[in-house]
Amino acid sequence: METDQVGRVLGTEDATPLEFWFGVGDDVAVQLDDVVATERRLPGGGSVRIYGVVSQVRARYEGARYDSDVFLIADGVLPAEISEAAQVMATRFEPETFVPPLPGTPVRLAADSEREEALFFDRMEHRLPIGLSRSGEPLYLNLDFLDGRRGAHVNISGVSGVATKTTYATFLLHSLFNSGVLGTRGTNTKALVFNVKGEDLLFLDRPNLHLDDEQRARYELLGLPPRPFRSVRIFAPARPGPSGAPQTAARLEGVSAFFWTLAEFCSEELLPFLFADAEDDRAQYTMVVHNVATQLKRRAVPMDQGGGVRIDGETISTFRDLVGLVSNKVQDEEHRYDWAGPAIGTGTINAFLRRLHSTVRHVERIIRGDVPGAERRTVTPLQGQLTVVDLHGLHDRAKRFVVGVIVRRAFEEREAQGSSEELLFLVLDELNKYAPREGWSPIKEILLDVAERGRSLGVILIGAQQTASEVERRIVSNSSIRVVGRLDTAEAGREEYGFLPGTLRQRATILKPGTMIVSQPELPVPLVVEFPFPAWATRAAEADRYEEGAGDPFDDLY
Repeated sequence: METDQVGRVLGTEDATPLEFWFGVGDDVAVQLDDVVATERRLPGGGSVRIYGVVSQVRARYEGARYDSDVFLIADGVLPAEISEAAQVMATRFEPETFVPPLPGTPVRLAADSEREEALFFDRMEHRLPIGLSRSGEPLYLNLDFLDGRRGAHVNISGVSGVATKTTYATFLLHSLFNSGVLGTRGTNTKALVFNVKGEDLLFLDRPNLHLDDEQRARYELLGLPPRPFRSVRIFAPARPGPSGAPQTAARLEGVSAFFWTLAEFCSEELLPFLFADAEDDRAQYTMVVHNVATQLKRRAVPMDQGGGVRIDGETISTFRDLVGLVSNKVQDEEHRYDWAGPAIGTGTINAFLRRLHSTVRHVERIIRGDVPGAERRTVTPLQGQLTVVDLHGLHDRAKRFVVGVIVRRAFEEREAQGSSEELLFLVLDELNKYAPREGWSPIKEILLDVAERGRSLGVILIGAQQTASEVERRIVSNSSIRVVGRLDTAEAGREEYGFLPGTLRQRATILKPGTMIVSQPELPVPLVVEFPFPAWATRAAEADRYEEGAGDPFDDLY
């Protein structure tokens, strides 16, 4: 048998243009995800090259009839031969003539130019490295389906704590910024990352002291530098009190505080984002929300210091005071019509006030008018290449407010520019909290806008969640790139993962950290990808000291 030949197409199993089986030759090892090629000669001359990816491998005794025969065969009592066969899912036909391979046709491993052709890499003008195959060869994504030219957005699913969703999202950013695939656009391409778990993403600009030579070599195979992110700006919520200092524990330097002044809150009509908890938009109190937001915009006069406001002659410097003023206005008979709206009953007003008062303790440190120099506390993702906004210490209601306001502002800035040449990547974990399948909220509306119109403006969403089945369908369906890490068995069976063949659905339930399944439009078969251990620190310990330890380097990553 030729050195690159691994077997021959079986005649005992049906061969179709979509899949076929081949018998594995002696002294040959074939594993899942191997790329293979075969050829079919056509009547009248010519031939077609058939490429595919190994999706299943089986081994069995030929000649055994009963389960217990295995013991007799092993003892030499019964004659039998071991038969090993592999199933192949077809990926490409050149030329495009859809015929099955004939039984007995040699099958070989695809290498070099044949592998490039089998996986459509030869057609990718802009190739983005996304990881390595199990055999250590680079795998690529067609950037055209990510940057808006032919498609956009990435959706990543996987079990929390095991699937390394956020780690893979940051690896994609690292590849985008360092592979050169963006060309001249790379200089002005930005990324906005929301950190929702711990303070792990606050160290993206620090080298990872746990990165070993083996992992560095994997970066070299991908043509990427094993280094942390550059030009990183980090924002954390302001502490309570007049200092307005950022509230972080593990990282104390290089962090800016963020909050919104009362003047901004009123003038930009941010009140609805305090109610971004996917309530039914038909609820009566939502009318009160929008009426009050309109009155605040109309009546609030900014003060010179601290970001406070004057409303109807009353000085307001804290969010608690603002809530008190609104409460008085909507309940007072003289002002109810203007502030709450016509024909609004007491029950509806009380429902609005209950929700409004419940937000005070969660957001009063990030909506305030008592800090001098407040104009410097706004998150501006267009200033640094990578902007990290820390949310982990905030209540869910405050998280929704921050995400909604920042994404809206970033989206509006892009709309004002009207250009898609400069890209902005939004990385958001726990997407199901911000754009759940059921209900409506202002933040869900904005994320839908990003998913449906962001492509034309160069705004790209990299969203992640444990369960895609709980995320708004239109957001998931608008994601050209689908990525799956370890999945829960029940979740893997849902229709949202119909893009995964049956064998890959099974594999998704046992994937190790550091391994993902990536689906892209140009390839008919998803790719199983292994990506290198982060070259940037993912926690304070990796940035500040080296700790000896053995085992999987992806342990404890999320």
